[in-house]
Amino acid sequence: MNQKHKVALTTLGCKLNYSETSTISRQFKNIGYSIVDFDEFSDIYVVNTCSVTENADKQFKSYVLKALKINPEAFVIAIGCYAQLNPEEIANINGVDLVLGSKEKFKILDYLNDFKKNESGIIHSCEINETDFYKSSYSVGDRTRSFLKVQDGCDYKCTYCTIPLARGISRSDKLENIINSAAEISDSGIKEIVLTGVNIGDYGKGEFGNKKHENTFLELLKELDKVDGISRIRISSIEPNLLSDEIIEFVSKSEKFVPHFHIPMQSGSDFILKRMKRRYLTKLYSNRIKHIKKLMPNACIGADVIVGFPGENENEFIKTYNFIKSLDLSYLHVFTYSERDNTDAITYDGVVSKQIRSKRSKLLRALSVNLKRKFYKSQVGKIREVLFETENRNGYVYGFSRNYVRVKSPWRKSLTNQIVPFRFKEIDDDGLIIGEISKIKL
Repeated sequence: MNQKHKVALTTLGCKLNYSETSTISRQFKNIGYSIVDFDEFSDIYVVNTCSVTENADKQFKSYVLKALKINPEAFVIAIGCYAQLNPEEIANINGVDLVLGSKEKFKILDYLNDFKKNESGIIHSCEINETDFYKSSYSVGDRTRSFLKVQDGCDYKCTYCTIPLARGISRSDKLENIINSAAEISDSGIKEIVLTGVNIGDYGKGEFGNKKHENTFLELLKELDKVDGISRIRISSIEPNLLSDEIIEFVSKSEKFVPHFHIPMQSGSDFILKRMKRRYLTKLYSNRIKHIKKLMPNACIGADVIVGFPGENENEFIKTYNFIKSLDLSYLHVFTYSERDNTDAITYDGVVSKQIRSKRSKLLRALSVNLKRKFYKSQVGKIREVLFETENRNGYVYGFSRNYVRVKSPWRKSLTNQIVPFRFKEIDDDGLIIGEISKIKL
């Protein structure tokens, strides 16, 4: 392939999507394509889609318009969850030329015979029950951290969720492959790995419907802990029922695994959790938070919360609000419930008006701001190791501590992609920690 051909890729949604986009980008690069930013002129534009919320669907359309504005003759390809769930809908969007489902996206090069625009999008999408294989993936490009995919798909039946319909059954990479990928990431100079997947605590189930766990998630963590060259490993998100005491205790003692957990809650009402068909209730969730804080008092703990789920009346929402306030959480990711086709929840009674959903979302987002500020205040005066990023942003360089405190410092090129002790002095107007490089080695 001649180097003159250009491809631009962008990602909507989760860290798992980012890891897969990066892997697909390397496939293009390996056969001679030039990889360019999405806001540059390109022959091909690839959008890795998300379908968790209605807003993600709208985002996709905006990216198509953006690509065609730069190059009206560009060949536009949709891959990912939205492409698997609603291929016909995407194919009929003006400007879309090719739609690849979950099984086909990693074979994207096989579908590029030419770059001529099509009258409507051509669909290559399998039935979701055929998505039972595994493709190893990890991201590179941001030299400070890499998203490493360890698991895909989900066997849970949460009543609001379309991810099992978009990604198929729970399945995992082989332990040996993950360790090899981690070593490759280390060799590239990246300091931090973020473990990603749909339901990573379910790690160990094999391909092609093999439900036997070949290895456990804890066994994976123990092997990754031995990989040379990686300074930090972060667990992106793990279900509370799969976050065992043994995993928490292992992380508390590890020098590589950082004291940062993101644990989906979704609701603080047991009634709503049962309607959602979650696999835990509030007592278990609370016990997990308490155990983490007992062993790691400075740990950062984030939670996902859905507002406006059918049946969430004022009383149930207040239960959620008060439950969150009773926990030692550091931040929230707040999602406004949106109806998704082919989910059980779309048939439920007790529909919450969009106006009330919006109001509740704002209340929880405000609570999240307060939780984060409280957590950051608890860190002021402390010295933490910070991994600084690589960009000069208006005279500052940014970074994260092990316990996920975001800091900024006056730009110094020597700090980029380095882990240095940093004294937290105060919180600025943007809610970030500012401070100074410490001479004290941790």
